[in-house]
Amino acid sequence: MKIVTGGLALGLILLAGCSRQPNGGANDPYAGLEDAIHAWKNEVAATDPSCRSKDPAQKCEMFDISCKAQRVITPQEQAQGVSAKLVADMTWSGFDDKGASQPASAAALFEKTRGVWSRSAYKAVNPDSCVDM
Repeated sequence: MKIVTGGLALGLILLAGCSRQPNGGANDPYAGLEDAIHAWKNEVAATDPSCRSKDPAQKCEMFDISCKAQRVITPQEQAQGVSAKLVADMTWSGFDDKGASQPASAAALFEKTRGVWSRSAYKAVNPDSCVDM
């Protein structure tokens, strides 16, 4: 009985592993989004004034995506190949011109067109819900 139970358990584990799609599979409209968000964070860290302190030891930190929310894809956008559209809000801890720590944030619109993510600046959103302000 133990052999059958163990064999059954092993079979179920193997079956579960085979039936699962890997993260970012071909059917996932948001495949590649995390890479696009990571690139945004890196760009902010390199170019935002709050991250460009005179003291090299002072670097922006505590980057956090506070919300992500889908946006409606219009028929015209669909015809142009847009398959995913969302807004994300990111917060981080930066520095003012005197070197004092200060909170900062930005919103961005992400669109996936023909399998490629693009990002553009977006107006302020509520950081809890991503609803436009």
